[in-house]
Amino acid sequence: MNIKNWPRHTIQALWALLTNSHISGFVTGKIYTGKLKNACVPGLNCYSCPGAAGACPIGSLQAVVGSWNFKFAYYVIGFLIFVGAILGRLVCGFLCPFGLIQDLLNKIPFPKKIRTFKWDKVLRKLKYVIFLVFVILLPLFLTDIMGQGAPYFCKLICPAGTLEGGLPLVLLNKAMRGAIGWLYIWKNTILIVTIILSIIIYRPFCKYICPLGAFYSIFNKVSIYRYSVDMDKCIRCGKCAKACQMEVNPVENPNSPECIRCGRCKQACPVHAIASGCKR
Repeated sequence: MNIKNWPRHTIQALWALLTNSHISGFVTGKIYTGKLKNACVPGLNCYSCPGAAGACPIGSLQAVVGSWNFKFAYYVIGFLIFVGAILGRLVCGFLCPFGLIQDLLNKIPFPKKIRTFKWDKVLRKLKYVIFLVFVILLPLFLTDIMGQGAPYFCKLICPAGTLEGGLPLVLLNKAMRGAIGWLYIWKNTILIVTIILSIIIYRPFCKYICPLGAFYSIFNKVSIYRYSVDMDKCIRCGKCAKACQMEVNPVENPNSPECIRCGRCKQACPVHAIASGCKR
């Protein structure tokens, strides 16, 4: 592992431990339901993870988007806008546990790593469709007799939820093992495919699927924290674009919606032309 990546991975690991600090849950198989669970964490972190100390913003948004409890819906949306307006997709690079898992998986040696392919740019639009359909429209319009929508993204797609919540709960609860059905098999199939793709492609879930990344990406160009390139210093060597694993060219678009603000471009720049921080 490149020592230059240690600080970011350290922050990712510490944040993952902090937001999953209910350690006893991994022993008892019980989900933490204390007051902290009323607050959202910035990254994608499954509510049903036995160790989760906070709520996932995407899961929370699905739970309340069609609910009569509009005050809580406003809180979740306000939280997402607040975090996005300050950090943009910095959350993806530093504060998302599933992002860390993908980072580590991609370090596993493989004969042929794929940086990009023919349909890459088109598929990156898919995460916006998933956010609109599975996080907003389906929970809003497909409701039960009480007017409550189901968390369709969590239920049908999210591999992070399967890894962090589904697998541990089933392993720790005998009753749940007896209730395994086609949906559990489907979700585990998505997880296995995501793990394999993460070894070959850098962060495929973030690039193509994640609705939280889609939401935060909207704020990249206007967030308080953002990147800038000093064109007077830039020698246009292309090293920053080559270093970017999200396939962003910082010289052309330093605050691309695809940028997770990992800092690799800054490290690669030989003339220190790339800067990041809070801008007015």
